[in-house]
Amino acid sequence: MKPVIWGVLSTARIGVIKVIPAMLRSPLVQVRGIASRNLSAAEATARRLGIPRAYESYEALIADPEIEAIYNPLPNHLHVPLTLAAARAGKHVLCEKPIALSAGEARLLQEVAGKVRVAEAFMVRHHPQWERVRALLNADRIGSLRFVQAAFSYFNDNPADIRNQLDIGGGALYDIGCYPIVAGRFIFDAEPLRVMALVDRDPALRIDRTTSGLLDFGGGRQLAFTVSTQTCSHQRVTVLGTRGRIEVEIPFNAPQGAISRIRIDDSGAPDGSGITMETLSEADQYRRLVENFSRTVRGEPAPYWGLDDAIAQMKVIDALWRSERSGTWEAPY
Repeated sequence: MKPVIWGVLSTARIGVIKVIPAMLRSPLVQVRGIASRNLSAAEATARRLGIPRAYESYEALIADPEIEAIYNPLPNHLHVPLTLAAARAGKHVLCEKPIALSAGEARLLQEVAGKVRVAEAFMVRHHPQWERVRALLNADRIGSLRFVQAAFSYFNDNPADIRNQLDIGGGALYDIGCYPIVAGRFIFDAEPLRVMALVDRDPALRIDRTTSGLLDFGGGRQLAFTVSTQTCSHQRVTVLGTRGRIEVEIPFNAPQGAISRIRIDDSGAPDGSGITMETLSEADQYRRLVENFSRTVRGEPAPYWGLDDAIAQMKVIDALWRSERSGTWEAPY
């Protein structure tokens, strides 16, 4: 396959630390340039990572006719404006999550639907451990699927951090709550019928620092999650069926290029003595994400979740915000 020529908008940490290094290791990807509103920052990052070109503005990168696809890891409030600008210029866009601050904002991207590829950068769905969980469920390993429990947290109360700034889309639900939601949607292979939220906000920052959600997928199937930006670092997903359970050890930030492990317990022993440990081969979910997106750009078959999926994801987040205000169940719409 002819490599896809990529450009990167901004020197955001997730791009510099995780995604760009994964792109540079792929024969399907050619990173041509990186842009920043601070040219010196773009030039320094380009030199450090071996990227050929630095751009003095996002608009300059978007206007480059050689760039075919763009990775957008900008702050949340800039996801839709810059994705839309790039797509209007004929560029395919892989945008960091959340793709928007609301389903209504995400729907603005429907203007370019069918013209270019636009997807939300949920790398987790491309990791073999998630694929293995779905295969075990399809093989009836733990019986009928009933319940998914997820937790994800870290501690960061720095007011200067963009993740703690309310007006640009900071807070736990946008930053990490999206992961348990997409996990539930992936594992159940369905959309929730109704949701309920319990939110604790930082009294000074006003962002949601701890958010819990309950999602009803119908037929007795439920997802319960808690995410927090002001508790200890932790993550885990547990999938329960009528005969057993599956536990994903590091479900979201799986180490790049390393093995991963899942636990399967279909014995029912309360002390866990019946647990079977599965070790999966080394994988880089960021590389798989970008390679699969690049394949779709070239018209080749690959796993792909596009705008419809991203809008469905935002509908759930919108409903959780409404539930915070109403104190009751809310339906995504």
